Amino acid sequence: MAGGKETPRQKLIGMMYLVLMAMLALNVSVEVLDAFVVVDEGLTKTTENFSHQNEAVYREFARRFAENPVRVRPWKEKADEVKDRSDALYNNIQDLKQQITIAADGSGTDAIDEEGRIIGDRIRAKENTNPPAQVMLSELNPRGTHLKNSIEEYRDFLIGLVESRDIGIIQSIETNLDTSDPPPKEGSTVSWESQHFYYMPTIAALTLMSKMQADVRNAEADILNYLINQVDAGSFMFNALEATVIPSSNYVFRGGDYEASVFIAAFDTTQAPEILVGQYREVELEDGSIDYEMVGSAETLPVEQGKGIFRARPSTTGYHTWGGLIRLRAPDGSFISRPFRSEYQVAEPNLIVSPSKMNVFYMGVDNPVEISIPGLAADQINATVNNGTLRRVSGSNYVVVPARPGDANVSVTGNIDGTTRNFGSRQFRVRTVPDPVAKVAGRTGGNIGRNVLLAQTGVVAEMENFDFDLSFTVQSFTISTSQRGFVVDARSSSNRITDEQREIIRAASRGDRIYFDDIIARSPTGDQRRLPTISYRID
Repeated sequence: MAGGKETPRQKLIGMMYLVLMAMLALNVSVEVLDAFVVVDEGLTKTTENFSHQNEAVYREFARRFAENPVRVRPWKEKADEVKDRSDALYNNIQDLKQQITIAADGSGTDAIDEEGRIIGDRIRAKENTNPPAQVMLSELNPRGTHLKNSIEEYRDFLIGLVESRDIGIIQSIETNLDTSDPPPKEGSTVSWESQHFYYMPTIAALTLMSKMQADVRNAEADILNYLINQVDAGSFMFNALEATVIPSSNYVFRGGDYEASVFIAAFDTTQAPEILVGQYREVELEDGSIDYEMVGSAETLPVEQGKGIFRARPSTTGYHTWGGLIRLRAPDGSFISRPFRSEYQVAEPNLIVSPSKMNVFYMGVDNPVEISIPGLAADQINATVNNGTLRRVSGSNYVVVPARPGDANVSVTGNIDGTTRNFGSRQFRVRTVPDPVAKVAGRTGGNIGRNVLLAQTGVVAEMENFDFDLSFTVQSFTISTSQRGFVVDARSSSNRITDEQREIIRAASRGDRIYFDDIIARSPTGDQRRLPTISYRID
């Protein structure tokens, strides 16, 4: 850019502009109009490429700001303002393009897609010369003049960010955003606005405006590159150096690959560090500072995007330690060295399937199971069961519901680098749920006061020493006793003591026995159980 030289992207836009002017000099034919469509599409794609490149620079500003807010803040704030103003001008031009398209084809035009982009090939009135002047050259609302003023204000803002000694960048911005009137012809003066919008075919005006948008993104790119080069010019772009090792995984299966990225945190993209793996030692310099040097042979890692890639294929299990030095050239030409060290674990492929509550599966209940494979994320694991159903609840937590007593095998596979690998299976016993315990007044029998027994509402069935959330409901029971040598009894068709049963209890004397038998309990799945008789002695 220095010395007024044009970059490749400036030359490309300039060539497109020359093509436009040459086409306008021709008689407007269908072929010429179609050619405008092609040029407009090319300009649009070029502008999109500029936008992607600019977004990368904005991300670089954000990264550097995260590393050193104090040093980067003033330049990032300027870059943020550049983004806001560039987007505003670009969107203003896009809005004007939409208005011209609607003026040409009507509000129902399909030449404007859902994202607001103009599809030149869909414009029906490409040759109509009235819409551009109607929208842009109206005396009541001279949008062309407003656009020219906006471009000039944007140009002056960008130039105001540049040091006066940086002539090359200033000239580049002035050229990209030039709004001068064209030279007089035959004594006639034409304004910038008329040159672009007076008696101009609709598709030609839109193409010229696409060229303006490309110029905006081009100028935005120039100033962004200028600003980011001002961040800590002549020194490191970070305030601390720290050797960093990021492995893809610290847990490796035997026969698999171990891979790690080794790099200086906040590296300089203009130079690649030298990364050496091997033994090193500390060296005390004459000024008392500490430096590092390699001892013996060392492996030099390949460097990609400032990061060294270390790969190993261990043949033995256990922990493996490795390390070395990262060397980077400082601004004064000397080298700095920083040590790094890391370790990884190599293990046999191992499957872990552990029941969350006990070592068997029970019929009719959700049996929680944790299934994991060391070194693999939960979404890389797939599990199945051959008896019943198995479903994932969350992460490594599953639920097994067996279908029949006997055994159940849980089989597990894992996805490693896109390949499905079988990690074996584990067998579990499947049993029916144990019987609940019938209770009245919270007891399973013994001595009880008659009034206490009369105060009870009914019989309950409780699960004892069973970790699952399962409850049985008493469906029916019988109360019986011996009165004057005869057995009397009464039946309840629910879990509640009936009035007839209460009369039996009320008639009992001290020392008499009250029996609760024929107790039928029902599980949530409909399974019925006959529970043992419980007896109470009235005291």
